[in-house]
Amino acid sequence: MPEESRRFLADLGLIAVAAIWGVNFSVMKVVLGELDPLALNALRFPMAALAMGLILKATPGPLLPDRDDLWRVVLLGVVGNVLYQLCFIIGLDWTLAGNASLLLATTPAWTLLFSRLAGHEALTGAALAGVAATLVGIALVVLGRGEALTLDSRTLAGDFLMLVASTLWALYTVAGLGPVSRYGALRMTTWTLWVGTPILVVLGVPSLQATDLAGVSGGAWLGVVYAGLLSIALAYLLWYRGVRILGNNRTAIYSNLVPVMALLTAWLWLGEVPGALQLIGAAIILTGLTAARFAQSARSGDPGSRAAGPKPPLSSGEASPARWRISGNS
Repeated sequence: MPEESRRFLADLGLIAVAAIWGVNFSVMKVVLGELDPLALNALRFPMAALAMGLILKATPGPLLPDRDDLWRVVLLGVVGNVLYQLCFIIGLDWTLAGNASLLLATTPAWTLLFSRLAGHEALTGAALAGVAATLVGIALVVLGRGEALTLDSRTLAGDFLMLVASTLWALYTVAGLGPVSRYGALRMTTWTLWVGTPILVVLGVPSLQATDLAGVSGGAWLGVVYAGLLSIALAYLLWYRGVRILGNNRTAIYSNLVPVMALLTAWLWLGEVPGALQLIGAAIILTGLTAARFAQSARSGDPGSRAAGPKPPLSSGEASPARWRISGNS
């Protein structure tokens, strides 16, 4: 296939990924209308873990990590697929789908800060300005919903949990730099899924027992499959193909489409009409993230132009671990 056609198909695949992840917020909100958050996780994660395991088995490389790395893989699995997922699914249940997507999209800002604290990379003034702009955008998104907010507000608590989820994901990606450099993104993604899935299933058993699964609608079951297979397994394959063909930085640009798709879907499907301040906040968040990414890319000599491996992006700069895992849209 001609190179131009390969790159065009890779671009189309990444647009599909942004759509899958953006729609996923609304899909899960609808499913959460019939299933408890813990029950939903207990149903979708075994599917995702099995699908990723089949993909891993079909690719060359070790089936399991070395014993010396096992403790870190387990710890990453607990942080990224238990603590993160609990904050994500409960936060999504409590807040708006559009808010959830925007607040989770701030992960690159936290990742840049954690990378700096860990000594992985220095931050430029432009990158810091981008992070600061992102924080301003967060405030506008939370405060611009047009309703009175109190400390006992359920939606405010949901927003807070999404921010905690965002910082947990950033911590998870920064801590994963060492093992992902040895094993690659596919294996680390799959191994940490294998660690987290049994815990999520055990946590969800009481909710499953209390749920009349026979009464769950067909549409909700399709949503479970969508959230377990399309938003994780299929999206990962398309993202990995994009990184391999287009490079890290060009692929990273498409992640900015996710909150746009999520806001549009929530507006049309769920009737979540964003307020003026929220739209301004969304624009500031996306602008700040883009500025921070390009500032770090310019500083590192645009390493993303080299497709150096399967590292789905959450920030820029190849030295950063932020690209190694599917973003927290799943």
